Amino acid sequence: MKEPTTTSRLSRLGAALMRDNARQYGMAIALVAIIVLFQILTGGLLLTPLNVTNLIMQNSYILILAIGMMLVIVTGHIDLSVGSVVAFTGAVSAIMLTSWGLPTVVVVPLALLLGALIGAWQGFWIAYVRVPAFIVTLAGMLVFRGATLAVLGGESIAPLPANLRSLSSGFLPLQGEGLHLPTLVLGAAGAAAIVWVQWRARSRSIGHGLPVPPAGVTAASSAVVVAAVLAFTYVLAQYNGLPVVGVLLIALIAGYSFVMRSTTMGRRVYAVGGSEQAAALSGIRTQRTTFWVFVNMGVLSALAGLVFTARLNAATPGAGTMFELDAIAAAFIGGASASGGVGTVVGAVIGALVMGVLNNGMSLIGLGVDWQQLIKGLVLLLAVAFDIYNKRRATSGRSVSLPLTRRRDGNGGGGGGGGRTPAPARASSS
Repeated sequence: MKEPTTTSRLSRLGAALMRDNARQYGMAIALVAIIVLFQILTGGLLLTPLNVTNLIMQNSYILILAIGMMLVIVTGHIDLSVGSVVAFTGAVSAIMLTSWGLPTVVVVPLALLLGALIGAWQGFWIAYVRVPAFIVTLAGMLVFRGATLAVLGGESIAPLPANLRSLSSGFLPLQGEGLHLPTLVLGAAGAAAIVWVQWRARSRSIGHGLPVPPAGVTAASSAVVVAAVLAFTYVLAQYNGLPVVGVLLIALIAGYSFVMRSTTMGRRVYAVGGSEQAAALSGIRTQRTTFWVFVNMGVLSALAGLVFTARLNAATPGAGTMFELDAIAAAFIGGASASGGVGTVVGAVIGALVMGVLNNGMSLIGLGVDWQQLIKGLVLLLAVAFDIYNKRRATSGRSVSLPLTRRRDGNGGGGGGGGRTPAPARASSS
């Protein structure tokens, strides 16, 4: 009796790991496939050092917004105002720099504080007044777009100080000629850190008795990550090295990944999105968690506004148009669930990169804007459909394995498990 039971447990464990890996790595595999496809279609132009650098800079603000949007969607909400907040904070920052003559080191924290206040305003209505986030942020989209037009007077403000422009177009200091050594060193350190995190997480799971993939699978995953990081940094090192905004993105991705995976705050965000009522019954202050998620979204929107304004070297009334849709699409393509409770920071980044590579690759091959919009819409639809399909597979797998587990508990004579054993199972055991 023990051998079939062990075999069935291993088969169920393998199936569960396959389902989890499909959801976790499916879009990463799709990103690699898209990169390979456009590398071929563009005759090798996609992965040239100059184009890879431009790809980072052009999508930096969407990546920043996607991180914050992922947290909002995990809690079961949505934010339609981020594009307008990007425009408004960028416009106010440009006014403080040019008309008021404030230095950049003062303007940057003031802009982030303004974003936090905007997020707090919207978070208050959503968390405490219980107005739906769709309505509150739709109103915010209109309010802050109008405010942008008002403060700019319908005109653009340019140029901006060089130290602000370096935020989006600057690079790490170059040491010598040839390959950019600081970029290579950072790439090697980053790859080592990722591998350490992977194996540490595996060891902790084993210590808690949780299922883990075989060591060979983890080793293969680590090897792929190391190869990808080193190849990416080598390409950047052939041009001017890692951009300043790239360092900012790495810090944000690492910091938010740690918060969501290893802190109480991250677990509360997932709990609220999974079931707000259950989270409240377990002692989590759900309203405060939702409030701070929107404050965080406001801060990241302000940061994206600074980066975008610095890249344009101007504050314009039309800045941030459609940014909210790009950020939402990146989060959903990266695996976030519309029902909340599911999503990762790395997944949101992968989703943003999918959209960015699609935009860049289709532009390089001369595809029209009409076809670009059509293809991006289909990619978004297929990504969400893929997520729903995986959820249904996971649900059906649990519904099949649960009765087997209960029957096994009843055979073992456990008091807690036997009380939940269905009547047919008790009859067969007795």
